[in-house]
Amino acid sequence: MTTIPNLSISPEKVFFIISKSRQSDSGATGGGVILDSGDDDMSYGRGGRGEATDRAELTSFIHDLNMDEQIDLVALTWLGRGDGDLGNWRELHAQAAQAHNRRTASYLIGTPMLADYLEEAMAQFGKSFEEFEEHL
Repeated sequence: MTTIPNLSISPEKVFFIISKSRQSDSGATGGGVILDSGDDDMSYGRGGRGEATDRAELTSFIHDLNMDEQIDLVALTWLGRGDGDLGNWRELHAQAAQAHNRRTASYLIGTPMLADYLEEAMAQFGKSFEEFEEHL
């Protein structure tokens, strides 16, 4: 049996990101073309105002996380994507730490299926989005 690693980021923060990512994706009307993606300043075109607001809020939220939380979030994304499993979490986490930079929010928001990857990763940690929704 694999020991569940401790996370620096709370499950509530991860589920908030999942929720905002889904809202942003569902608000897209035509795919949302990125006009400029410098330094986490996300400027999108073609989407509705709600999409831009959700993406801006999500960008700000991720940017405001501390470095350890951002690293966990990237490692969780990779875990959910199937790049590893809980058995090699330390290696996955170390790779995320090595890759960390100031563009984490841009990277994550630009990741297709981010919400699905994070939800899958949290399931591996024994946490479900449905449990989170019940507490809202």
